[in-house]
Amino acid sequence: MSINVIDDLKRAKIVELLDQGQRIDGRAFDEPRKLTVEIDAIPKANGSARVRLGDSEAVCGVKIQPDRPFPDMGDKGIFICTAELLPLSHPSVETGPPGPDVIELARVVDRGIRESHMVDVSQLVIEKDKSVVGVFADIVVVDYDGNLFDACSYAATAAILKSKTPKWELKDDVPTLVEGAEFDLPTTTIPVSVTMAKIGNHILVDPNGDEWDCMDARITITSDSDGNIVALQKGGDSGFTIDEIVKCGELSIKAGAQIRETLKQAGESSQ
Repeated sequence: MSINVIDDLKRAKIVELLDQGQRIDGRAFDEPRKLTVEIDAIPKANGSARVRLGDSEAVCGVKIQPDRPFPDMGDKGIFICTAELLPLSHPSVETGPPGPDVIELARVVDRGIRESHMVDVSQLVIEKDKSVVGVFADIVVVDYDGNLFDACSYAATAAILKSKTPKWELKDDVPTLVEGAEFDLPTTTIPVSVTMAKIGNHILVDPNGDEWDCMDARITITSDSDGNIVALQKGGDSGFTIDEIVKCGELSIKAGAQIRETLKQAGESSQ
């Protein structure tokens, strides 16, 4: 009961500030938190990145290996994204199998990258219908302070951009590593997700932990480098009007362009 009282007081304070045109952490309504990106955070991975979005922190390692193609996609490689929250990331996180929130987190990140066609899986075929290359982006949340959708998406995207893939060839139906042959993972675009919270009648870009706890609804919109919206996920008990959806789309493209430059610069500075 005491926790509910504290949450109600917190929400009342946040709404009061929003009605005055202010956010609890001083940001503008359309302003994401500071983003920092560290490339090659896991030296033994094929690609990796550590991202800090405000006080939310995620690490992504990319593993690339031969695999069997899906039955209906023998001419394309495989891309799969997973997510995990460490118990130390937040007091509410416990050990055990992932819950619905974590499963949704992985799916939203996976869908944004997959639907943008960031990874050109058509170039990841060892032999059609027999053997392809699998790209597995595994994300671990180290610290949670709201909006893990974007923090995890940026970590995965940054890691993929700097991934190197070995080369294999099929010998006696067995994928065999070609020694010394390595190339950049083929990519076509840089997808950027932007998550917005609705609190009362206000739309906020990149909600922090306090805002996340008291939001009425949320929406995550992913755009590609050309400014095309490629994926969308809505959550929460409340909804958005058509005008609010249009506004969120515009905000996602505007904020996404700025974040995309940060991801680019992080990759270039690591070369």
